[in-house]
Amino acid sequence: MHATVTTRTLGFSLIEVLVAVVLTCIGLLGMVALQGRSLQYIQDSAQRNTAAALANDLVEMIRLRSAGQAVPAGYLKPAGASFPGTPADCANTPSAAEQQLACWALRAGALLPGARELLVDEFHICRSAAESHCAATGDVLEIQLAWRVRPGECLDRRAADPPEPICRYLLRTRI
Repeated sequence: MHATVTTRTLGFSLIEVLVAVVLTCIGLLGMVALQGRSLQYIQDSAQRNTAAALANDLVEMIRLRSAGQAVPAGYLKPAGASFPGTPADCANTPSAAEQQLACWALRAGALLPGARELLVDEFHICRSAAESHCAATGDVLEIQLAWRVRPGECLDRRAADPPEPICRYLLRTRI
């Protein structure tokens, strides 16, 4: 028997090849977009982990000095106030609360991107009775850290919020 071969069964037409190329390109573009977004999440996660570690370090320093009592005044810093002057040696932990806080601020400014410019206005360490409400008294210690990112890259913001070039980490704990 001799089979009849038509041109239709010999291979792909040019249109079929173009459709396959377009579909492949769409898939590759989706993967590239996903890769870019995952890098943003990784970077945000790393910065938040650094901020959390810094805040926890400060809490432990305060707990060690307070021995379950009120937070020593040398560790408090309202928003808008400067941190104490940095001592000559931060390699060894200083004994005074103000010097420990100054060394901590130096380390925070070095580890978080753009934080040195934000130490005065965006960082605060205070007693608090309610979130983001520093008070002279309160049984909660509130620590806020901040760092710079490109506008819109702070991933904890709601979609309705305007993009801001500053990310913040807020820790509230009882001492």
